[in-house]
Formats: sequence, structure tokens, C-alpha cells
Amino acid sequence: MSDSIEPSTSSREDPDLAPSPNPNSIIHPRREPFEHGLLPIPKLILSDPIQTLIPLKQKLAPTGRVNSETLAESLQISIDHAQLVLNTLASVLHADADPIVKARPAEIDSVGADLRDLILFLYIQSYKRLLPRTHKDSASVADVWPSTSAFDGYLSALSPLQLVRSNSRRFMPSQSDEEAHQLSYLQKHMANILQLLAEPAEGEGEESLVLSMEGFEHLAFLIQFGEKGSEGIPLSQAAPFFANSDPDMPAVPVPAAQVHDWLLQNIASALEHLTERVSPRENGPANNSDQDVAMADACTSSIKSSASAKGPSFIEGISKASYVKQASEIKSSSVKVINCHDSAIYILAPLRYATIYGCSDATIILGAVGKVAVRVEHCERVHVITAARRVCIANCRECVFFLGVNQRPLIVGDNHKLQVAPYNTFYSQLEEHMAEAGIEATINRWDEPLALGAVDPHDSLSHPAGVSDAQAESATHVDPDQFIDFLIPNWFGGECAGSTKANPFPLPDAYVAAQQRKQKSWVEIKKLIKEAPLDDSRKREVSSALHVYFRDWLYAAYALL
Repeated sequence: MSDSIEPSTSSREDPDLAPSPNPNSIIHPRREPFEHGLLPIPKLILSDPIQTLIPLKQKLAPTGRVNSETLAESLQISIDHAQLVLNTLASVLHADADPIVKARPAEIDSVGADLRDLILFLYIQSYKRLLPRTHKDSASVADVWPSTSAFDGYLSALSPLQLVRSNSRRFMPSQSDEEAHQLSYLQKHMANILQLLAEPAEGEGEESLVLSMEGFEHLAFLIQFGEKGSEGIPLSQAAPFFANSDPDMPAVPVPAAQVHDWLLQNIASALEHLTERVSPRENGPANNSDQDVAMADACTSSIKSSASAKGPSFIEGISKASYVKQASEIKSSSVKVINCHDSAIYILAPLRYATIYGCSDATIILGAVGKVAVRVEHCERVHVITAARRVCIANCRECVFFLGVNQRPLIVGDNHKLQVAPYNTFYSQLEEHMAEAGIEATINRWDEPLALGAVDPHDSLSHPAGVSDAQAESATHVDPDQFIDFLIPNWFGGECAGSTKANPFPLPDAYVAAQQRKQKSWVEIKKLIKEAPLDDSRKREVSSALHVYFRDWLYAAYALL
């Protein structure tokens, strides 16, 4: 296994290995592992992945599947971090039929991860994200993000207040930019990746490593063929050396160098295709059908939402408004809420993953987010209400999270004054959507946040000396006396009939007791007003004053109106 993979001279000009010109057969990176699968755990950031992962593969090969105890011992990390690795891998894995994906939250550790998927997951922890472009007039926005710290890095450059001035995603990488960046990473590292999946063959020389069809299929963790967001083409059927293999007969392993050549040709073709798509945008106005460019101006136009079968639905630039999307109106299995301010946004649908980015002074309700995660990043004074398998919070300030989550909330980066609380709402189809997303109401770990590093090693930036080892600021619990239920209006009447009549997540005793005290106080106040020796006009004045004070308190405490 120490042999490296060299380009094959015999296959380089083979027309059978040439990438297909069919647009539906273009290679794409899978977004999930790059967007939701990177963990800021220093011991997972390997300076030389091959030198670490090949011995790890050899050591763990007899086990087949790896649990958290074995992983913690092998990588010298804590059990908590090892469990986080398995949970995160399960959430971004490509194979929905894999036992770790189908496992209930409490069973993930006992089921364990397939060693080859785990090796690929550990390898891409060295990936560096593509950074947003800086604002051309940085001085004009230098004063909008309060009390920056030594940990801020580029946080101040991405504050939601600056995003308002910088006109939305014009200074953020487009989907095409991110895809090209991910493809370039795979192009550079594909030889190492194949070396980790390959097995030695008899004989010596440049083709001493071979790849079985089963090993090749594990590349589907990182790449796929066909339209993004669709079922795509099975990886082995897209490759000429495994296509049309007899299912009753094991396919003959292929030299890893041959696979490497074929993949590099396809990646080069995909990069060229991306370049051809991007070039017209740089030389002319955006076309409304071009999502990556048209959405950059969404916050200053009438366009508020964009969806495509190729990727996530975007909800962008909502300001001082309420915005509602139901399951029938969401065309994609994923949603990105970007640059929304002073608004209430309702996404009442089952989703695979969701991202909230660069929002401020908003309340955002997400229905049920199952397989991957909710990621909330660079937000300020935002209230998020969601039922999800897992949630990741990064670089946020003064935000409150009302959570029904089956896994521990993950907190990374430079966060300040975060609060968490139990889930506090419902809508008629919530339990149906939770069942579809695989979320269990009997498990809610909202009060067990796991804080990792204050600096994300995947952001490609240099940081002040010493801050790389600093731990992120965790979240405090909302005081039970400050906890209130959130009522989702029934806009559509009987159109969205469902069986959910109450919050499916049981509240902790302290929060139940606080609610009972509030209810008792309200009954007593009503009784006092009713029995007070006042005429009807005075009673109306008292009642009106109470409503005003209550509304003011609600604005100040939760900004939910």
C-alpha cells in the first residue's frame, strides 16, 4: 500500500476513457461533505493524510466498521469528538441504505461507520473553504460590527450589517465558484484518495494497486454524475471499466492508475464546462435563468426566492416582511436563507439540510431537517426555531435557538451571547414532516451544546498566535420564566390539514412549571380586572394598557411580532 498512483501512459489517449460530452453525465462534487462535514477538531487536520490514514486503514481493516471507542483510541481524540465524527459522517453519507444512516440516534455508535467512508471523511478534513471576496470599500463598513475581538478573523467582514451595504451575494462565492474550488481540490488529491481505496495486486510496478468495483463505489461520497440534486447515475455505471457488469459475477478489479486517468479527464472536462458557463456572466448582464448571478441582486429586486432541481432553494433579501413556504412550494430538499433582516420567515417543510447565513433581527422557523443538518452562520440577533437531527452554529452573536434536536448542538467559531431553549411551537403537519425526516420527538438534546474551536482551520486564513487552541464560547439556557410558546398562524386553514395539535417535544419540568405559573398569574389578573370596582370604560383602559405593556415586553424579549 505504500505504492503511489502514477498516470497511466497506455490509457491517456484511449477514446473509451474520454469523458462523455452529455451535460447530464458531467462529474460534480457532492456538496454535503464539503459544506456540512468539516469539523474544527485540530487532531483531524492532518498535515500528511496519507502517512496517517494508510496505517490507520491497515490497523482497522479487520474490524470492517468502526465505533467511537475504536476511533477515539486510534486518533487519540475524546469519546465526545469520536461520536461527533460518526454522527457527522452519518449525516453527510451518500448511501442512504448504509446501516449508520438508517440507525436511530442512539444506535449510531453501536452500528459504526464503514472504514472506507470514514477514511475519506477524515481525508477531506484538510479541505480549505473558498473565502468570500472582500468589500472594495472596507472603510465604509468598518464601523458596523460592534466590539470585534482578536478571534474575529474575517467575521467583521461578513457581518449581516455589512452584507446589507455590500448588496448581498455579490461578494460571496457563487455555487459555480464553490463547485470549481471543490473540483480543483479533488483533482489535486485524487491520486491519494484512490490510494486509500485501492488494494495491492500481484506483481510490482506502476499498476501494483487495483480498485474493485465496491471500492470505486465509495467515491460516491465525494463525487456524482448527472444533474446536481437529482438521483444521478450510479458511479460504477458511469465508469467504462465497470459499466454493465454482471451483478452475479464480481467485476474484475481495475488498475488504480487507469481509474485515476479517467477521473482526471472527467474533472478537467467539468472545470472547462464551468468556465464556459461563468465567462458569459463576467462579460454581460445576468440572465434571470442563471441562478448564481441573478440571485446576487435578489435583495434589491422583487425576486425573493429561487429554486432549481440542480441545487438548494434560495430565500434571500427578505426585509421587514413575513415570508411563508410550505412543503408543496419547496422544489428542492435543501434551503438556504441568506441576508434576511427584520423579518419572520416560515419554512414549513421536511428538508435534508438547511443553511441560514448573514441574517439579522429575524425569526426563522424551519419545519423538520433530517439527514444532514441545520447550519446557522454569521447571524446577529436571530431567533431560530427548528426540529432537526443536528444543528451547527458558527460565528453568531446574540442569537436564540429553540431546538428539538436528536444530537448535541455543535458550536464553533467566534460566538457571543448565544442562548438555547427547548422547542416551542408546532404546526399541523409537523409530526408528519418529522417522521419523513427521521426525527424522534422523544430525544431532545437542546441543552447539551458541544463547543469546539474558536478558530475554524478550514477557513484558509491566518490567525493571531495562540487563538487556534481557544475554545468557542458556548450557549446559556433561556431562563424558564422568559420562555414563551411561539404561535404559527394558520394562514391556509384546511388546505394543510395535519394531525399535530401541540408541541411534540416534551418540555423539561422547570419550563412546564414556569408556564403553569404564568397561566395562573394570567387567570388571577383577569379575575382582578373583572372584580375591580371600575366602570366599563376604566376596565377597557386597564385591559388596553396591559396589552400595550405585553406587546412592548414581547418586542424587547424575543422580537417575535
